This record gives sequence, C-alpha cells and structure tokens, in this order.
Amino acid sequence: MRRLILGSVLGVCALAGVALAERMSVQVQDGQVRATPSFLGAVVAKLPYGAAVEAQPVQNGWMQVQTAAGQKGWMSAASLTKKKIVLTAGAGGASGASSDELALAGKGFNSDVEKEFKKQNPTVNFAVVDRMAKLKIAPQEMQKFLDDGHVKPAPGGAK
Repeated sequence: MRRLILGSVLGVCALAGVALAERMSVQVQDGQVRATPSFLGAVVAKLPYGAAVEAQPVQNGWMQVQTAAGQKGWMSAASLTKKKIVLTAGAGGASGASSDELALAGKGFNSDVEKEFKKQNPTVNFAVVDRMAKLKIAPQEMQKFLDDGHVKPAPGGAK
C-alpha cells in the first residue's frame, strides 16, 4: 500500500512539473541555449527568431528550456516571450532585437540612458567602447580563457 501511495505522490509531482512548462518563443535574432544559467555557460544550441521552446518558470533571470529537437539547457528570460511569433512570407524577415540589445534593455540601458551618460561624462572615449562592442569571441576561446584563469562562474548567472 505504501508503494502505491508513494508512486501516486511521485506521479502527481512529475505531472505538476510538466504542467509548469510553458511554450514560449525566441524573441531575439540569435537565441542561445546554454549549458548553465550564465552568460558564461557554453552554448549548446542556437535558435532563430520565432523558434518555440518549452520553458520552466524564471529562476534568477534564466529559464530552463527544451528545444523542438529535444536539446535541453538555459536561456535568458529576456530572450523569450509568451507570445507566439509567426513569420509570414513577404514580411521582410525577422526584425527582433539582438540578444545583446535585449540584455542591455533588461538592465535598464537604452538610447536615452546612453545619451545622458555621454552628457555627464564628456571625456569618455566612446569610440573605444564602440570598437570593443564589435569584438566577437568564439565560445571555445572564451572557455579556454576562463579555464586558464581558473574562473568558475557562480550558478545562476549575474545577480
């Protein structure tokens, strides 16, 4: 009898976990599924704008997801939306924000904030900042840098 009750309780818990999963859409042009809930986590899959995922509730700004192909990992909650995104022929392609733009917006950074910062800091060389923003570093190169420096990112990403 105990086994039957325990099995029933575990079954209900498992069903509750499944019920918490929610279908969401990628709202950035380059959705990155990461191995850990951190921007330093290895990219295990890339998803295009509009791709659907099954996602668990937000945890510290990250959602555990499963792609249509069955890949599992973590995505920044800011890169997902509950809205179903439908791409139609002749619509001119996807026009979503980049993942970098969305991450900055999620931190409260926008063109008005940038303008005010520049006004208050006229001696800052923004050309250098713009060049740095254009740098592209391969995930393997970043991982090697972290490994060489013995950097262990905290679970859950930046807080």
